Amino acid sequence: MTKLALVLTGGGARAAYQVGVLKGIAELLPRGANCPFQVITGTSAGAVSAVALATDPTHFRRTVAGVEDIWRDFHVHQVFRVDNRTMLRSGMHLLLSLISGGWLVSPPHALFDNTPLWELLRQKIDFSRVGPAVAGGQLHAVAVSATSFTTANSVTFFAGADEVKPWRRASRYGARVELTLAHLMASLSIPFLFRPIELDGEFYGDGAMRQTTPLTPAIHLGADRILVIGVGSPESYAASAPAVHLEPGFGQMFGFMLDSLFWDGVFSDLDRIRAFNQFSGARQIEPLVIQPSEDPSVIAARHAHELPKSLRILLRTMGAGNPGATQLLSYLLFEAGYTRELIELGVRDVATRAPELRAFLTERPRADGA
Repeated sequence: MTKLALVLTGGGARAAYQVGVLKGIAELLPRGANCPFQVITGTSAGAVSAVALATDPTHFRRTVAGVEDIWRDFHVHQVFRVDNRTMLRSGMHLLLSLISGGWLVSPPHALFDNTPLWELLRQKIDFSRVGPAVAGGQLHAVAVSATSFTTANSVTFFAGADEVKPWRRASRYGARVELTLAHLMASLSIPFLFRPIELDGEFYGDGAMRQTTPLTPAIHLGADRILVIGVGSPESYAASAPAVHLEPGFGQMFGFMLDSLFWDGVFSDLDRIRAFNQFSGARQIEPLVIQPSEDPSVIAARHAHELPKSLRILLRTMGAGNPGATQLLSYLLFEAGYTRELIELGVRDVATRAPELRAFLTERPRADGA
């Protein structure tokens, strides 16, 4: 039997689009249907939905509805502290560190305190249900990826069936573990924004940093068909993007970096897979990609006013207040107006491609046994 994988890329607040796609897929399936994916992998914000789906794979629509409930009513204060005192302290800490060269105060470990996200995920995700779902055969494997600052390796932490073996390649490996909140938070820790997470004596950050082959964890875990839900392709929006004749500020450059971090590796990996499929006798991997049909940065600009004033001021001091910096905004805008519009976009995009997706989800083993 072929194994179908779901790959959820990173993307901060843009991951609400992935929730919309999952909702659209759930509506394509019969009520009460199991999760159609035997392998689920996630990186950064995509790892949240990946693990959530693994907690209850026997009722896909219900599980997706639970994830949607979080994203539909999201507020940035559920992700990191944005009260005036915390924002002022964070800004002053950064400023004093820069002015004094680190002599008066040491450089900050991160710009934001994401303690609220720890608490939210601890309440909403029951990690104790992931292992039994895999052991009971409802899932073949589930994985989240993180980057080790200690070894510079891309590490895929996975729970999988007995036949799934750990792997090691150049600068990347897969480790069988009992998935915990710490593994998930490690995958979510975008450098500079959030503090690294310590696991077994190593410090980890966002999984996209060293993940040059973001689709291969799913292949190592046994998949030969892969549905990739991305959060945007800069190339597809370039033609319609308004011309901004200003020198890029820090905010604009950081947003551009996040675009590259979360998405460029997917395109490269797709090219490698297509080239590999040309070899006679090679194991055939069939990928399908769905991504936003509208630029999330444009959508974010319409909802910028929803951010707390303290955060808007901090972002403005970082150069994220000009028209060219909406990319960064689109990753940090954890507010309901924005996330709901992205969810609705995901549902619409699935409806547009419903015949293609339905066929991909229900494909039977090929007659050639490939």
